Amino acid sequence: MSADRPLSSERRLAVLGAIVQDYVHTSEPVGSKALLERHAFGVSAATIRNDMAALEEEGLIAAPHTSAGRVPTDAGYRLFVDRLSQIKPMSRSERAAIAEFLHDPVDLDDVVDRTVRLLSSLTGQVAMMQYPSLTRSCVRHIELVPMGGSRLMIVLITTTGRVEPRVVDVEHPLEADDTDLVARLRTGINSAAAGRRLVDAATVLSALPDAFAPTEREVVRRVVGALDEALQEREERVMLAGTANLVRHPADFPATLEPVLDALEQHVVLLRLLSAEAGGDHIAVRIGHENPVTQLQSTSMVTTGYGTGAELVGGLGVVGPTRMDYPVSMAAVRTVAAYLSRLLAQ
Repeated sequence: MSADRPLSSERRLAVLGAIVQDYVHTSEPVGSKALLERHAFGVSAATIRNDMAALEEEGLIAAPHTSAGRVPTDAGYRLFVDRLSQIKPMSRSERAAIAEFLHDPVDLDDVVDRTVRLLSSLTGQVAMMQYPSLTRSCVRHIELVPMGGSRLMIVLITTTGRVEPRVVDVEHPLEADDTDLVARLRTGINSAAAGRRLVDAATVLSALPDAFAPTEREVVRRVVGALDEALQEREERVMLAGTANLVRHPADFPATLEPVLDALEQHVVLLRLLSAEAGGDHIAVRIGHENPVTQLQSTSMVTTGYGTGAELVGGLGVVGPTRMDYPVSMAAVRTVAAYLSRLLAQ
């Protein structure tokens, strides 16, 4: 029978849940005697042993070669996660602590840094967060600042808080008489681009030089060209916190941690895994061999998307051993993502 089909006995599912919980909290294989001592099943030791034998036959638990106890398999963790009727909400004090920790950040870098440190602290896992994707962001404002001579600073500010400065040489000295040109150019750029997705803004700005006098168009073209590069920038970044948590329980990685650490250093890999297809209350959980990246198949990942309104702009989550407290991790990821989305929408 496959692990995603329901077992015939609800009690056996309860036994599986107890084994998962006990193993997560003790890191020791779980035997029938310990189950009876810790949980009120109201049945005999022989019945519990029969249930454990059935679970082992189903491939949901396994016996480590040096122990009489049992530990959950990847399939057992999957069934346990799938059977969670709902994610337990965090307490009022926990939510208040999250709100306080994320309150009044200095800038986007501060938001990302606080978020990953908070998520790592709440879960005891490695936390990761994708910076808001420029390709999914919208223009909030574009500022033009003369820097003397023919240089002009362009500052792109997105709705997700990213600030991208660029300096362009317009090859035309911006004298005092050109103040009006800079002001009109600023107004024209923001009228055309503000509120649009970055890719769409780049398209509409391509026609902007035609709205200016022939003697001004070369300056406008150079500014629009620099903006086009900024608006279509594909740079994506991931911030991590809590990598040291992996080494605190070396027994969770019977082979070696090196492949896991190598994978966490590859931001292209993490960006692919932190896909922002899921958001809101939907939490994606990849367990062990469900991970498409071979180096991470000794871990589990809990991820979700975040964004402003209905628009998802990035992903965040945690990665740790398969012996993870899934309900706690899922609740923390969902709650932090919700606070982050509200923060970016302000």
